Amino acid sequence: MTEGDELPATVREAAHRFGTTPAFVTPGGWALDHATLDRVSDEVAAGLVERGVAHGDLVVLLLPSTADYVVAYVAAAKLGAVTAGVNPRYTPTERARVLAVARPDVVIATPDLAAGLPADVLTDGLPDGDRTVLVEPASRVEDLLASLRVAGGRVPALVPDPDRLVTVVFTSGTTGVPKGAVFGNRELSAARRFDVGHAWGGGGPAISSTPFPHVGFMMKLPAMLRTGSTTHLLDRWRAADVLRLVEELRLPTVGGVAPQIALLLRVPDFDRHDLTSVRAIIAGGAASPPALVREARERFDAGYSIRYSSTESGGVGTGTAFDADDEEALHTVGRPRGDVEIAIRDDADRELPPGEVGEVCLRSSCMLRGYWRDPGATAATLRDGWLHTGDLGSLDDRGLLRLAGRSRDMYIRGGYNVHPAEVEAVLSNHPGVADVAVVARPDPVMGELGVAVVVPVDPDRPPTLAELRDVGGSQLAGFKLPDDLVVLDHLPLTSMQKIDRETLRRRVGGMRD
Repeated sequence: MTEGDELPATVREAAHRFGTTPAFVTPGGWALDHATLDRVSDEVAAGLVERGVAHGDLVVLLLPSTADYVVAYVAAAKLGAVTAGVNPRYTPTERARVLAVARPDVVIATPDLAAGLPADVLTDGLPDGDRTVLVEPASRVEDLLASLRVAGGRVPALVPDPDRLVTVVFTSGTTGVPKGAVFGNRELSAARRFDVGHAWGGGGPAISSTPFPHVGFMMKLPAMLRTGSTTHLLDRWRAADVLRLVEELRLPTVGGVAPQIALLLRVPDFDRHDLTSVRAIIAGGAASPPALVREARERFDAGYSIRYSSTESGGVGTGTAFDADDEEALHTVGRPRGDVEIAIRDDADRELPPGEVGEVCLRSSCMLRGYWRDPGATAATLRDGWLHTGDLGSLDDRGLLRLAGRSRDMYIRGGYNVHPAEVEAVLSNHPGVADVAVVARPDPVMGELGVAVVVPVDPDRPPTLAELRDVGGSQLAGFKLPDDLVVLDHLPLTSMQKIDRETLRRRVGGMRD
């Protein structure tokens, strides 16, 4: 097997090595084993060929994070097609934005996730008319993408090509316009080497903690399959259910975003669970406050590794050691992993010495090649081979990265990026809102919460938080809606007549360290 055929070759070899060992166990209790994943994805690939899908085409998945999604992703990869998923938590408005940027060749969707989308969004730009395929979520292996499968169908193995594109992972842009980070075989192979090297086997039970369109799944599926692990899928992540599974499955590692770790610790009967199997906690996606790291290490009696990365970095960046001293574990995001290089640069793109704060720039074999159909954003983010993250930080004399904030206003709520400009544009539609700004406030569980600061049209009848959430609920995912409301008679401005967000953060108790 070569890096030129990462996902299809991994699936075929895993089928040979692990056979009927379950790869995924569904909430309904039925399993998709490695051999069946290979066979059914072949049949779906053959069905896609019959519908005209070809090498290099873009396949967009409007599917929940289920076995159906896994099969569709593998099937597209076997054709040399490119796959992009859309977060199932998105509203129809948000899903439509992704599709408008993606301009897919084919869409595979469940009826509920296709519902509410304008007809032209599902058909415009698709060759030969409407190539949207509706599928029902499977309740057993035989039903997996049944409307797409060709019984006994197979597709020829691809000629290995490390440059072949495999996936586009969409992330919200600063104004709500999605951007798609592009990755190919070379980057998937690099991500796999970061996690498991060249070994086969050694995996055990695991729990899926992030939606499948997330970079954590799209880039790391080959590594998951290579270990022969069995991943248990969830209808929805609930702390009490996950804690029960950790105990029942005797999991050695607990992973997720930092707010999920915080929620696990707050399960009322946490201390009555037998969690002695847990030896390691891996938390990424959002900041891990020092108090959370201390509590988790003590109550789980396990090492805690903070992972700093992004969609653009391919889900790989830095990490703290499981046995780190308190200074590293509590106040840094660790050292670069694998071949990751970190540089701190000033506004003139000059590298800064240890201790000085500047923009965190990253370079590795795993980072994005560019943004899908967006050369302007690509040029702004990738310069001289370096990924400019927009985050602020410094390197200390031990090579540890210390984050100092973000150069943009984006905040992270529960592991999800929220861009205030997008939320403000929606909330401003409330007839009682004269002006609005959204800023973040630290929260011990979710990491950060959104606070809507509103100037009302009528000071005697300001809009309520419930009204604002109702206005935003049809256009924004739940994690983007404000969690609190502050009413002011005017928004503070800087000398450049821009909203003074730092003053607002102080006002709502949201100053970042």
